[in-house]
Amino acid sequence: MTTIAGTWDISIKTPVGTLQVEYLFTEDSSGTATMRGETTPLQDVVVDGAHVTWRQSVTKPMRLNLEFDVSVDGDLLTGQSRAGRLPRSQVIGQRRA
Repeated sequence: MTTIAGTWDISIKTPVGTLQVEYLFTEDSSGTATMRGETTPLQDVVVDGAHVTWRQSVTKPMRLNLEFDVSVDGDLLTGQSRAGRLPRSQVIGQRRA
């Protein structure tokens, strides 16, 4: 089982405010993100021990291509995301029981 598998409640602190997103990661290193009724597939999920990266596209609050780089420690996740040339955004999350 990968260290990321499960359902996560993740906060992304962006220049337009903090976004609350539900992430679902599967044991085969795939997953989805759901926010405000929009569910998007995750792309290129790579799990290397506690280090996890992935990409995704969103259309809300605006159309963006995001890249994530996080570390998982048990049921806690911390790291950052980046949308093109925009500043990096802090990412924190907790796995649901």
